[in-house]
Amino acid sequence: MYYISIVSIIEVLLVTVPALLSVAFVTVAERKTMASMQRRLGPNIVGYYGLLQAFADALKLLLKEYIAPTQANIVLFFIGPIITLVFSLLGYAVVPFGPGIAIWDFDLGILYMLAVSSLSTYGILLAGWSANSKYAFLGSLRSTAQLISYELILSSAILLVVLLTGSLNLTVNIEAQRQIWFIFPLFPVFLIFFIGSVAETNRAPFDLAEAESELVSGFMTEHAAVIFVFFFLAEYASIVLICIVTTMLFLGGYLLNYAPLYYLVQEIDWTITIEDYLDFLAYPLVEGLLGGLSLGLKTCFLIFTFIWVRASFPRIRFDQLMLFSWTILLPIVIAFIILVPCILYSFEIIPSNITLL
Repeated sequence: MYYISIVSIIEVLLVTVPALLSVAFVTVAERKTMASMQRRLGPNIVGYYGLLQAFADALKLLLKEYIAPTQANIVLFFIGPIITLVFSLLGYAVVPFGPGIAIWDFDLGILYMLAVSSLSTYGILLAGWSANSKYAFLGSLRSTAQLISYELILSSAILLVVLLTGSLNLTVNIEAQRQIWFIFPLFPVFLIFFIGSVAETNRAPFDLAEAESELVSGFMTEHAAVIFVFFFLAEYASIVLICIVTTMLFLGGYLLNYAPLYYLVQEIDWTITIEDYLDFLAYPLVEGLLGGLSLGLKTCFLIFTFIWVRASFPRIRFDQLMLFSWTILLPIVIAFIILVPCILYSFEIIPSNITLL
């Protein structure tokens, strides 16, 4: 019993600690990338090439004096950021980082991720309402309306992927892309899903919930020191997670196309045959390492795209944000929900486990 508990704790730590470290370095990467796009230096003092800047910022926030508003509901004021961070990290439990490499290979993994990401909205709502500040309350209302609206877009886009695989298991959805990544047949759906992902994570140009120019800092206005770190970690953990989900649904996840490497092996060493090379790649350790590397590289590309979007587009108005969701994206997604099943039925390629008998 104790052995099982220790193994479970180690598994959770092996996923949670790298996730938090990746969040720290994503913040540095964002600041360096945006600095390069705006022709300035960015962090370059703390650590080599500024790599330790995130840890310096975290230490500064942890050592700052914590001040709470006197009229705030202190219990909910503290619980809000904690809920947001916890539910942002819970989504990593069902992520397959390689063939069979996941904490929980859940058959309803996609449904679980949608539920977890929806529950993090309550943390933002509680934090904004409990602060007893008009700026924070307006920010939490905006965030709730925005997340509910774009959650519908995301779930509808995911439905189209599920129609091609017939399963809510993330590993099944990844393995179904061995022949072709879903980004090619579903490229418009991928674009809609990506736009919804940017809005779902409260990122520019959709960061209306924390619009500094009008709401000071939105729902985080009254939060400082340690509990502000929770919001900060939750935001970037959600960005990394949504990029991983996008990779798994549209870019093949941990799958790596080995075909170009066959010719490279033949050019380098004629004594190695393709069969030997495939046997080498079939080792579980090698396959797991290559799968994790593949997932990481694709996720890094999507995170860079998130940063690129933030540096390129101006913030839009809140009414434009909601109008774009309900009058443009939603009708397009509904049209695809009607079109894709019709195509699958016409060519008789509906997956067998969701076919009506």
